[in-house]
Amino acid sequence: MSRLRVISGSAGGLLLQSPKRHELRPTQDRIRQVIFSSLAEQVPGARVLDLYAGTGSIGIEALSRGASRAVFIEQNREAADCIRENLRHCRLEGGEVRQGDALAYLTEAGDLFDLIFADPPYDKARGTLNQHPLLARMAQRLCVNGTIVWEHFAEQQVLQDANWNVLRHRTYGETGLTFCQPARNKAA
Repeated sequence: MSRLRVISGSAGGLLLQSPKRHELRPTQDRIRQVIFSSLAEQVPGARVLDLYAGTGSIGIEALSRGASRAVFIEQNREAADCIRENLRHCRLEGGEVRQGDALAYLTEAGDLFDLIFADPPYDKARGTLNQHPLLARMAQRLCVNGTIVWEHFAEQQVLQDANWNVLRHRTYGETGLTFCQPARNKAA
């Protein structure tokens, strides 16, 4: 596996650790660059939720680029500890790591977020993500005008329909990126 690094911002260039015994599929540097280039002006001051956080590279990149807060949700204890260590190593404040299930966290009453990143384990089936239970729960935790960035299998996508506004959809090999908002966030 190639070494992960923070791409830009206050921690730019610093290397991130990965758990030794936990198999992850970290978001590649080039895909993180695409994500953050697309969200440039939305990141400073943003409240960020990083679901299925793995190494924490997405939320750490957001904090490095000026996000005010990032909550990392990771079920695996070793990976959650690794995120804590990566935050210390990068000297970033505003990061909170919660070990637990992403769907359970989204069900709890709590904070709203400007940006929600979701990178759940890939289901390599074709079709749409519209019926995925994660989408409806993320929509409930998203601020008005907030954005969800979903990393998924390239042959799946969130279709633009009455419930969702797809802002952007791109594929990179087997990886798909969909930027979307609930229809309630559509500009009039």
